[in-house]
Amino acid sequence: MATFVDRKGKPKTTSGRLPLILAGVFAIACLAALIFVGDLARYQDAGMVEESRTALRNAGDPEQFEQAFKQYPANRILKLLALANAKSAEIDAAVAKMLNEVEATVKPVNLTAANRGDLDALRRDLKAAESGLADVKSRIEAMIKAKRDELQDSARALGLETAVVARFMAAVDEQHAELKALATEALAARAEYFGAYDKCVALLVREFGSYKVTGGQFIFRVQPTADSYNAASMAMAAAAKRTADLEGARAGLKQSQLGRWKQFVEP
Repeated sequence: MATFVDRKGKPKTTSGRLPLILAGVFAIACLAALIFVGDLARYQDAGMVEESRTALRNAGDPEQFEQAFKQYPANRILKLLALANAKSAEIDAAVAKMLNEVEATVKPVNLTAANRGDLDALRRDLKAAESGLADVKSRIEAMIKAKRDELQDSARALGLETAVVARFMAAVDEQHAELKALATEALAARAEYFGAYDKCVALLVREFGSYKVTGGQFIFRVQPTADSYNAASMAMAAAAKRTADLEGARAGLKQSQLGRWKQFVEP
């Protein structure tokens, strides 16, 4: 082993420094590897973002977006957006199902041929339907919160940057706010319909035995009663039209959501 003597005449050896030198080399190598991995990750993220932009740029409708995701199944950003769209579709379908279930509680009745028992039963159904709408509202709110939590967990599990997840969740909140607003309008329209329907039936119950039906039209004893019935009937028709218009808004909402995801991937 090589040795040398310092000024005080004490021999020193290089063997004690060797572990330190090796440790230094190892640390430098690790640092270089981390820098390389970081650059590679940034490169991969940049490629993933550009791939997402290209895919969405060519998607003109929700169906084309679904096809774009299938073309890039490994793209984590597109996978995240596809999950958001899937949750949105689940919310939309669940809301429609809840509303249909409430409507199904009101059994169709031909008012011009209804007897007193039919009218009384119809009023009970309408009151139950109005009460059911209030229950649906709370169920929708709880469902939207649950879907949001699921999306947040999925976003974190994909290993995307915290800032990306935060931007994604902000976009999800906007998306869910639109869904909730549309559901609220749908509930209000149906509540108006049931309320106006109940006014018609209540008037028939009150006037039962005193009105006549001619050519499918109610003939009441006095004009104010006829005016009240007509006003309630017109309110029913307006609420039904509003409900139909909201069905068209559902399709438009899907298109606007695609626009939001295009903005999400742009710089």
